[in-house]
Amino acid sequence: MQLAGVGDNVIDRYRDLGLAFPGGQALNVAVHARRIGVESAYVGAVGDDGAGRHVLASIHAEQVDASHVRVVPGPNAWADVGLVEGNREFLGGDPGVSCFELSDQDLRFLESVDVIHSSESSYLEGQLDSLASAAPLSFDFSIRREGAYLDPILPYVTIAEFSLADLGDDDALAWIEQVHRAGPRLVLATRGPSDAFLSDGRRVWRQPPNPTNVVDTLGAGDAFIAHVLVGFLRDEPFEVSLASAAQAAATTCSSYGAFGHGIEDVQSEPGTANQLSLIHISEPTRPRRQSRLAASG
Repeated sequence: MQLAGVGDNVIDRYRDLGLAFPGGQALNVAVHARRIGVESAYVGAVGDDGAGRHVLASIHAEQVDASHVRVVPGPNAWADVGLVEGNREFLGGDPGVSCFELSDQDLRFLESVDVIHSSESSYLEGQLDSLASAAPLSFDFSIRREGAYLDPILPYVTIAEFSLADLGDDDALAWIEQVHRAGPRLVLATRGPSDAFLSDGRRVWRQPPNPTNVVDTLGAGDAFIAHVLVGFLRDEPFEVSLASAAQAAATTCSSYGAFGHGIEDVQSEPGTANQLSLIHISEPTRPRRQSRLAASG
């Protein structure tokens, strides 16, 4: 069985820390799936700058299939990340060269995988019909809930993921029911420090977050999604995959970056990407002060 992450990658720059880490929703899920033991691939585009080279090196280090990664002249996608008591805030960024058109070769390859994962930050909305024709499609909508965005996409989606940290139980469950009516077979709602919900349209499973010393919540939701998707592929009971997902999210929150591979980020001015000088540093990188929270993504 194989999972393919298709779409976004990024270099996340923690300006206050002087560190940078590879990430991106589609890439993060591919990496975490590989760590669980499933064959995974990443289909996307990286820049030919230092940031892009580091993202690609991290993909190889994680033993994720990179045979369908394009190296494109220009800057890699980047985002400036701030932390407030461990909770990440995006302060700006640029997609760089990350937008791409799927090739016939990409689509032939994707027909061989068991599930495709993409996201609202991948800019592939106009190509989702091709993805959904290749394999079951998992799509992370993050906080996007406006009908004008969702209505054309949901019919192509088999597994829909949302971040509903701002909704209470009743509103979250009502939203999940509404999404099911548009077509997805499974709907997953992660809610930060509140219980996550997974629904198959007949039953709803509830997963409390695991307590952890929160350092950085970036990527916790992606780790959670990866474990749910792998459980889906393995036909595991949802109780099993949800418990594994909660632990993975808690573990991700305990260190900086979506999946590690930190490097020193030397930049001349905030908000500039082309002048990055990336210098490898040893891991792990952990703060001196940690806050006690629970997180599921």
